[in-house]
Amino acid sequence: QITHDERVTVDPTQAETLLDVLTLYAEKSPKKPHIYFQLENGGQEIITYETLFISAMRVACGLRERGLQEGETVAIMQPTSPAFMYAFFGTLLAGGIPAPIYPPFRAHMLEVYAKTEARILNNAEARILVTFTEAEKLSYLLQAFVPSIKAVVTVAALLNPQELMPTFQAKADNAALLQYTSGSTSDPKGVLLTHANLLANIRAYGKAAQITPEDVAVSWLPLYHDLGLIGMWLGCFYYGIPLVLMTPFSFLNRPERWLWTIHHHRGTISGAPNFAYELCIRKIPPALLEGLDLSCWRMAVNGAEKVYPRTLQQFAEKFAAFGFQYNALVPVYGLAESTVGLTIPRLGQPFRVDYINREKFEENRQAQAITDNKTGIAVDRTVDKDTLAFVSCGIPIEGHEIRVVDEGGQVLADRTVGYLQFRGPSTMQGYYHNPRATAAVFHADGWVDTGDLAYIAENELFVTGRSKDLIIKAGRNLYPAEIEGVASHVAGLRQGCIVAFGVTNAERGTEQLIIVAETKEKNKMKRTAIIHAVLEAIAAALDIVPDQVVLTAPRMIPKTSSGKLQRAACKTLYLQGKLSRSLTPPWLQTVKLGVRWGWKKCIDGVVTIGKIFYTVYAALIMAITLLFLYAIVRFTPMKTAAAVCRYWAKGLCIMIGCPIKKIGAFPPQPNTPFVYVANHASYLDAIVLLSILPAGTRFVGKKELFSQPILGTMIRRLDYLPLDRIDLPKGIEDTQHIEAALAAGDSILIFPEGTFGYTAGLRPFRLGAFKIAAEQGIAVCPIALQGTRSIWRDDEKLLRPGKIIVTICSPILSMGSEWSDITLLRNQVRAEIAQYCGEPSLDFIIGQTVAPKVR
Repeated sequence: QITHDERVTVDPTQAETLLDVLTLYAEKSPKKPHIYFQLENGGQEIITYETLFISAMRVACGLRERGLQEGETVAIMQPTSPAFMYAFFGTLLAGGIPAPIYPPFRAHMLEVYAKTEARILNNAEARILVTFTEAEKLSYLLQAFVPSIKAVVTVAALLNPQELMPTFQAKADNAALLQYTSGSTSDPKGVLLTHANLLANIRAYGKAAQITPEDVAVSWLPLYHDLGLIGMWLGCFYYGIPLVLMTPFSFLNRPERWLWTIHHHRGTISGAPNFAYELCIRKIPPALLEGLDLSCWRMAVNGAEKVYPRTLQQFAEKFAAFGFQYNALVPVYGLAESTVGLTIPRLGQPFRVDYINREKFEENRQAQAITDNKTGIAVDRTVDKDTLAFVSCGIPIEGHEIRVVDEGGQVLADRTVGYLQFRGPSTMQGYYHNPRATAAVFHADGWVDTGDLAYIAENELFVTGRSKDLIIKAGRNLYPAEIEGVASHVAGLRQGCIVAFGVTNAERGTEQLIIVAETKEKNKMKRTAIIHAVLEAIAAALDIVPDQVVLTAPRMIPKTSSGKLQRAACKTLYLQGKLSRSLTPPWLQTVKLGVRWGWKKCIDGVVTIGKIFYTVYAALIMAITLLFLYAIVRFTPMKTAAAVCRYWAKGLCIMIGCPIKKIGAFPPQPNTPFVYVANHASYLDAIVLLSILPAGTRFVGKKELFSQPILGTMIRRLDYLPLDRIDLPKGIEDTQHIEAALAAGDSILIFPEGTFGYTAGLRPFRLGAFKIAAEQGIAVCPIALQGTRSIWRDDEKLLRPGKIIVTICSPILSMGSEWSDITLLRNQVRAEIAQYCGEPSLDFIIGQTVAPKVR
């Protein structure tokens, strides 16, 4: 049992990042227990804040030794364990972005798993994959399909015993987590969150949950899932309350362990999806509950999937005899796009169930409450053909807002079903490397689509279902979850393995209702009886008859990593006629992956040989021509040398098979200086720009380049301008030189990103060049480079030929020299380059919108 001998001595409210919080606890309260990790043998491992900090520091050193650069992604494929935590904070301390992915625990889904994870890893452009011993072989297989991965390593190998290096100094707006969505309705998307997003959500839901130093949390939720990662672990980490952590398998194998862990450790806060409460209702016999005391449990969170009123009621009734309080059940709503939490009911009150008129709801999308005809008061009743029931998920957490809108974005009245939107400081920065998906969900003033249908009544949120899953049949709006719930009562079907979806019938102009259900039954007559039972049950309960009921073998219905049904994927399998096929044995899936791996390696080998020959050829061309170029630059007048350099750059690109296509033209204004601004993606950028920029343009480069033996001599002779990015006084002096050059009528070229890396994307722009332009009254001409990164990518020694597109945009003149004018100029220029550079934006997608405080 946990004691509270060591109280919270740290105030994290002023912390701006998760690393600030970690450092505070490590310095102020290093011996304070943070995690009580429950071992399968009955023992436990206690992790203090000091242990977490030192282990994470060692992991950070290991990542840096393997070449991890600031802003690069580290994929964490770890089961729930202390190793996951060390890898997570180790990545942050090394300046990387942690991207948790779920481990391969389902042998029968190995092939599907490999394909899904390869898509995720490629989208994340993961540089290092942190795996565990049992999955090392599969991890090396994945590496063949993900070119960005340069190292596959275990946490044990990363726990470097050598001297610890200084850690990355994170800021509030630095990326802190790349959380992939479950993919229940589409391919998983990477939700990019900053330190500010995470802390804003943790503080807001912590206030709503009224967390105190006396609280003890218990969790078995996987750490790769947002509810387990942010809702349980990082929340406890921030507030300094102990977390008793179990593995998911410990709960799934024996659900009573969850309740007994709460009993033994006097847990006050614990949560899980609805199915976990169902398991406790159905799978735990009374004999295993003797002596159980749940009176300490003050907050039993139910979220992450649809919450069923029946589940809440039955759980409260079953465990009331063991001290469980009815008011402790807390249905919540959240989503990865809002970090994790969005709405929570007011504590200390019974959960609210809204009983509404089914006909009004299904035909008119109106959630009309069923009331007593005499009193007009809403009444409780059972769900039947005329009634629907939805659970209230409460009110928005502090600083956040929700609204329900129609297809045109107009806000709907209370009790009208529509599309749920939200905004607040927890809002994601966007979907990583997926600008199209990002643009699809973001709207004016910071509002974001959730993908859910809902209504609001008395300021409380009632979620009715996923918009993509809605089935429209015979003029009625049907929700799969209710249909699946009715079918689940039919004997012979596997619980939680039933899917309902609609299939368009072009001839009738309506949707057919299809139900797919797993069963172990193989007898033909009994299977027919099951189908008839499903048809009768749905007809009796919902007054509608499914068009087809398909019975399939166990484990055929696709699910997400968190166990959610993938209705869209199941529909695809149905349309492709693949549901009747038997499962491919795990050994055969492994063989198929091995064959694909071997074939990929062969192709990669051929490509590598070709790249080697090309790289040698390009290097020889460059070396030979550079010798002559150096001599010319060294011993001829500057104007002659500059002209020769431009011709050399053009000829080099042609000779190495990288033709340049120029779109647009430079402004025809002789003797007028401009500040040319370009994105930076490769070492080739300077050569490409040298070949097309007007004569007299002076490049601004890092001061380190001027000290290089040959290159330094050349750029000094060409009168390029150095810029010191580290030494402030020298930086100011360099800025004055740039201003003098512009005043003399020379144009300049600058890369406002400052640097480039392996990860594709447009980095944030520094303000220096735009400040100079605004103060000097000089127009900025944006130049977008596309294709150079793929030819010569950072960290890659081998080159490949490719086409280069240079788009010259119209000059932009600042409206003034105030800070707001300079920022606007920067944003306008960056937007132009982002439109044509062919890469996603890596800075923050939106300005956060903070809702008014709840009073």
